[in-house]
Amino acid sequence: MHKALNDTEAMELARRIKAWGLELGFQQVGISDTDLDEHESRLLAWLDAGRHGEMDYMARHGTRRSRPVELHPGTLRVISVRMDYQPPEARESWSVIHDPALGFVSRYALGRDYHKVLRNRLQQLATRIEAEIGPFGYRAFVDSAPVLEKALAEKAGLGWIGKHTNLLSREAGSWFFLGELYTDLPLPTDPPGEAHCGTCTACIEVCPTRAIVAPYELDARLCISYLTIELKGAIPEPLRPLMGNRIYGCDDCQLVCPWNRFARLSAEPDFRARHGLDGPALAELLAWDEATFLARTEGSAIRRIGHERWLRNVAVALGNGEALPGSIGVLESRTDHPSPLVREHAGWALARLRRRDTGVQHS
Repeated sequence: MHKALNDTEAMELARRIKAWGLELGFQQVGISDTDLDEHESRLLAWLDAGRHGEMDYMARHGTRRSRPVELHPGTLRVISVRMDYQPPEARESWSVIHDPALGFVSRYALGRDYHKVLRNRLQQLATRIEAEIGPFGYRAFVDSAPVLEKALAEKAGLGWIGKHTNLLSREAGSWFFLGELYTDLPLPTDPPGEAHCGTCTACIEVCPTRAIVAPYELDARLCISYLTIELKGAIPEPLRPLMGNRIYGCDDCQLVCPWNRFARLSAEPDFRARHGLDGPALAELLAWDEATFLARTEGSAIRRIGHERWLRNVAVALGNGEALPGSIGVLESRTDHPSPLVREHAGWALARLRRRDTGVQHS
């Protein structure tokens, strides 16, 4: 048990925690209480509408997501952190998205798995606190448990939840990861973030699948990030042509956000693009066997979807491209793949390219 803190000591500890966080590579640290009643009602309505799709775990977790003390008993405060991830020297995003021969990977996934990077830093932060005040109750989270991380970060003053439902900062845009340290420390809290989206609707208008169904409302079932990462089965056919060449996630709503003109490139070596995935040739990606996929995605968040879904996504992207001999040939080689999922998507893509090659109209 940590020593009791008076108000002055708690304020000084909070100041030092923020300084330590910056030293550990976080760009911002804020502190909030655990009251998320307003966000809980929105979450429950979203779940009731079925907008979480196949992410059944979100419903199973119930109120543990919106009530930190249910997830980690004894929690009084949440220390929220952000770490910029925009990779330096990566190919310009729109140039990749507009080249049908290439595949687009969401910029957060180009480097090392962020879960490991942030969790390690949060543990170091907890160790620094422990060295100062003795053992205390805490638990670190990085997108790995039922946590309303954006709501907590907003309460901690790190920014506000934008119309695309991502967290936005006036100083840093949205190209950053979030992490949390649930603690039993009676720390002073920071003022919450204030919204600055104004009348802008750029993110709503650019969404390829119209997944942002209203300001601040996202239907995950339509979101390309959900379709390429969370969805385990077949991608609904009406949505496939809208996905373009996006094979792992989608950044369009962030790319058009005016606040991202203030975003900074990451200084973290772990977030630099690896294995040429900032603009890879689709035909080469579909030719990867499972061993190659595992080798090229080692230590990456991409590996979580597995080789089968990777081939599914790449096949769709090829089907949205041009009827080049290389594309048709590699798709034909996947029509006898052991996986029905891969065979079906490769077949769809082949049929689409062949119709295009013969001038037949298609959707």
